[in-house]
Amino acid sequence: MKTAERIAVAAREILEKDGADAVSMRKVAEAVGVTPMAIYRHYENREALLRAIADACSVELARDWEKRAAEGDAESTIMAMLEDFLDFALRRPRLYTFLMIDRRDGVPRFPDDFRGAGAPPFSQTVRAVEAGMRDGTLREDDPLEVTQSFAAQTQGLVQLYLGGRIGLSEEDFRALCRRALQRVFAGLRA
Repeated sequence: MKTAERIAVAAREILEKDGADAVSMRKVAEAVGVTPMAIYRHYENREALLRAIADACSVELARDWEKRAAEGDAESTIMAMLEDFLDFALRRPRLYTFLMIDRRDGVPRFPDDFRGAGAPPFSQTVRAVEAGMRDGTLREDDPLEVTQSFAAQTQGLVQLYLGGRIGLSEEDFRALCRRALQRVFAGLRA
């Protein structure tokens, strides 16, 4: 593994364990076995390192969700993506918070940055929604806004759950998320 990759892996491990605020050049350097100044040969600053982590995670999630696209109709595809998203959010809550909630510069902003490939995981869901509109499963509407409805529903529930505002077991919480998404589908069916 190249030094830049080792740095990114170490920074991500710190982020996942202790949150984005815990990622410092000193801690990353200690984990990798280099001097803090050596990191600057690969990353301009801490923000560039965190941006690299975010970009890599986004591509990783999109790649995983892309596999779901060939699995069936729009509803089953999006429900499978929900399970993948819940796996990610509940298994890596600090990474989820960093990617989805924390304010930082350079993040994609809805709606303009979400068109095309500007937000890779979101783009996979948009494609599933568009397929559902083409095959008549979902009524014609703005695919971006429909996808945002799915995302907002799920992310809102996840934030409440991670914040301790929903007192369910993980299994029951996942079932709640599935039912909530099915209700959104019911309102969007053709």
